[in-house]
Amino acid sequence: MKAERPYPNVTVTPKAASAILHGHPWVYDAEILSSSGELESGGLTDVLDKKGRYLGTGFFSEPSKIRVRLLSRNANDRFDAPFWERKLRWAWDYRKTVMDPQDLDACRIVFGEADAFPGLTVDKFHDLLSVQVLSAGMERVKGDLLPALVRILREDGQVIRGVYERNEAALRDKEGLPKYKGWFPLPGEALPETPLTEIVENGVRYLVDVENGQKTGFFLDQKYNRRAAARLAKGRTVLDCFTHTGSFALNAALGGAVHVTAVDVSASAVEMARANAARNGLENVVECVEANVFELLPSLEKQPRKYDFIILDPPAFTKSRKTAANAMTGYKEINCRAMKLLPRGGYLATCSCSHFAEEERFLAMLRAAAQDAGVRLRQIEARQQSCDHPILWGVEETNYLKFYLFQVV
Repeated sequence: MKAERPYPNVTVTPKAASAILHGHPWVYDAEILSSSGELESGGLTDVLDKKGRYLGTGFFSEPSKIRVRLLSRNANDRFDAPFWERKLRWAWDYRKTVMDPQDLDACRIVFGEADAFPGLTVDKFHDLLSVQVLSAGMERVKGDLLPALVRILREDGQVIRGVYERNEAALRDKEGLPKYKGWFPLPGEALPETPLTEIVENGVRYLVDVENGQKTGFFLDQKYNRRAAARLAKGRTVLDCFTHTGSFALNAALGGAVHVTAVDVSASAVEMARANAARNGLENVVECVEANVFELLPSLEKQPRKYDFIILDPPAFTKSRKTAANAMTGYKEINCRAMKLLPRGGYLATCSCSHFAEEERFLAMLRAAAQDAGVRLRQIEARQQSCDHPILWGVEETNYLKFYLFQVV
């Protein structure tokens, strides 16, 4: 006799069932045909197809359009403490396998759905963990997850001073969760005195503020792209646009650039970049400038060419499909102008961090920009986000970063 499942269930459309079978872990509100049992936000529910066949188990969320986020497709899984510890160990062991030991000083340990922790992000910044909880289900179990993760890391020789929650994202509104930030209390431990810590990435030292920095405190996904760009910088004069904390600029300087101009429209970002340059003894190589890149690039066209390597690392110009076309206009403008500024033989690093700017569309934009600039591009590398932000096939949302290195010929 078939054992009765302990969870309520929802029956989904054939389209949703097909998406799950092809690897996608979300069920949308409009895809639910019926339900059975007492469903509650943050609770577990089984997902069934129209024939009653088991498709998986996930967190239910009443207020969200993403009504179910799957955790497992194994009907034998028990969602108890050993289950969560096993998954946490898998996530950490993966990072230890795919990354060099020194790169674990600052890395992403949990990348949401790509690690089968839907709605959870955990970044390690030396001795601090910075956490975003964006689903009702993860909010419910974080009290068990986070202390377990700290224990696992400490057992492996990692010094963890504290855990800081950055739960200010608007996505929490859609899950019916309050927005806040603050220290997560580890059982039996005093709260840390400061949210500041220092990390080392690619040999560059940064001061990271997990309380006030962007997103979780620092952008880790370009780690190896910065290293790739640095290899081209030796002996060159570099313009780093949208520098933020100065990461590409500092990598270029350590790579042997003669001079780097690091530009950002934010005064606070420019101050951070300037402080990071001084922290690394690079203040004589890196010049930090407060300027709007969309205004700076046209003004540089009126001057003699002085840059032979330009880096474009803009923020996401689009966060929805509706605005993707307008975003391409912005991407094309900065890329076209950068190509015009570069001499023949110069180098261009360019990227997009929005998954709504799909790769084919981004490449079409680059081809059009090169045509309008009257240049030809020789591709050196096509890259993506670093491997601690893994791309899960079947989940397009995890494949978001496009990064290209070109030579203008």
